[in-house]
Amino acid sequence: MNTIINAVHIIAALSLILTVLLQAGKGAAMGSGLGAGSSQTMFGSSGAGNFLTKVTTGIAILFMITSLTLAVFSTQKKSSSLIQEVEEPAQMQDSPVTTDSTTN
Repeated sequence: MNTIINAVHIIAALSLILTVLLQAGKGAAMGSGLGAGSSQTMFGSSGAGNFLTKVTTGIAILFMITSLTLAVFSTQKKSSSLIQEVEEPAQMQDSPVTTDSTTN
């Protein structure tokens, strides 16, 4: 489930970037108001603004929902720290030193 939400989140992020970059800035409306370039647009003179605005809003809502869902999932996971699982090293026991008294 987490993998699916991650994939949807990444696709939503890339789509959101694409739709924002496709939109014309507010300064571009001055040139199109006089008729310059309105015949060369893909969606017509005013269709692109409404369509891309609605698509951007929908993708932004999807992005926020997946962000919140991933945040909730990450808080419910158990801690997987390796340090908590490490035990203290065993203490070395002092053993009496035996010397071999027979020398050749």
